[in-house]
Amino acid sequence: MPSVASPSDVFERPVWTWRLVPAALVCLAAPAFFVLLQPVLGWTLLAAGLFSGWFLSRGSAREEEPGRRLPSFVRDLSLIALGMLIVSAIPLKAELDDLGMLRFTIALGGAVLAPYLVSRFVYRDRAIRFPWRGGGRWTRFQWTWLVAVLVLGWLILPYYFITSGVYLNWPVVDTPDLIARLFVGVGAVGIWDELFFICTCFALLLRHFTFWQANVLQTIVFVSFLWELGYQAWGPLLTVPFALLQGFIFLKTRSLAYVVTVHLLFDAVVFGVLVHAHNPGLLDGLFLV
Repeated sequence: MPSVASPSDVFERPVWTWRLVPAALVCLAAPAFFVLLQPVLGWTLLAAGLFSGWFLSRGSAREEEPGRRLPSFVRDLSLIALGMLIVSAIPLKAELDDLGMLRFTIALGGAVLAPYLVSRFVYRDRAIRFPWRGGGRWTRFQWTWLVAVLVLGWLILPYYFITSGVYLNWPVVDTPDLIARLFVGVGAVGIWDELFFICTCFALLLRHFTFWQANVLQTIVFVSFLWELGYQAWGPLLTVPFALLQGFIFLKTRSLAYVVTVHLLFDAVVFGVLVHAHNPGLLDGLFLV
């Protein structure tokens, strides 16, 4: 079973299915964990989603094509739930000390690795894959979009971070060592975002729902994580369309390399803005705010 369904397949699926309810419950655990900071509510939503998913799947007739096993809805939801549980085990406040960076590495790495290993070696369905090259060579439009991402980030992000004050959600970076740590941290989290939210959550949801349904559901998880990480105030006005676009781009290109490149270019501007905001005068000539 391919990790990413074909575009024609996901657009032609039924608009409504009762399976949206358990999937929504599982994904709504993300704002419980990362926005409301209510772990008990998050655990409850995950349990309700998995139980209702099992209940709906229990009585459904599952015809299988010869030599091809259809994806298990409950198993796929459990992989998303497993990743969220691991991430929710740590506070997501950005920290640049050794212990903080180690904590992020273990938790975020585990949230990608554990679902992948369970899928491959326990469920034996290879539901999660990381298609680096995907659909082949990048088109002219794809190269143009990379430039557009840089320009849009340069125009919007300084105004957002500085006028809203959300740059204060990140530690002060006023030494070469801290600036280097911030660069590594921002880039690493950006790559992880695509591995977990797109290649794991989105790809798993695409096995059962239409593109827009799967994309909205993964966006709930994506944006909730970014909220606790620091993209607060009116940040969702930026992170919601970004998450939706990343899902759309991944479906069309089937290229992890491309969505990671888009994300890292965006995060390069984020890094520059954070350094600029914490060090007035250092990069004043680079940004408009």
